[in-house]
This record gives sequence, C-alpha cells and structure tokens, in this order.
Amino acid sequence: MKQDGEMLARLVAQAQGVPGAVDMVMIRALVEEANELGAGRALERLGLADRRAEGDVRELRELLRAWRDAKKAARGAVIGWAVRIGLALLLLGMAVKMGLLGLVRA
Repeated sequence: MKQDGEMLARLVAQAQGVPGAVDMVMIRALVEEANELGAGRALERLGLADRRAEGDVRELRELLRAWRDAKKAARGAVIGWAVRIGLALLLLGMAVKMGLLGLVRA
C-alpha cells in the first residue's frame, strides 16, 4: 500500500518538474495511480483488503439471495392463503344466502 503512495508521489514530483504543460500520458498515469490508491484505502477501511474478502463477499451475496428468495416465497404463501380464505368466505356467504346451511329461515 505504501508502495502505491510512493509511486503517486513520484509521478506528482515528475509532473511538477516538467516545465510547461503536462502531457496526457502523465495525467492518465496520475489519475490511474490515484484511483488505485483510493480504491485500496476504501477496501482497507471496509475490511476487504485481505485474501478472504472475495470468499466473504461471495458468501454474503449467497445469503442475500437466499433471504430474497425466502421473502418472495413467504409473500407468495401469504397471498395464496389470503385468496383461499377469501374464496372460502365467499362460498360460505353464498351457501348462507341460498339457505343451503339451514342457518337462515326464509
């Protein structure tokens, strides 16, 4: 990580030493080194800079996928049961209205 910072410092020093305009190659090199340094720092702060990070992220993605699948299945089950209960109540109401249960005397 320090090596990346040193490379960026050398590039900046080289760019400052050039009289006149800095060429596009130097600007691209500076931007690329700064990006890599920033990404490395961000990964370190998140605790994802070690070799186990890839496996950890993969495992987290699998857990999230399983959680989403479980939520979808639970939602479908609740909706299915609500429809069944609604249809059962509708049939019960029709049976009462037609006098098929003997609950209503006409």
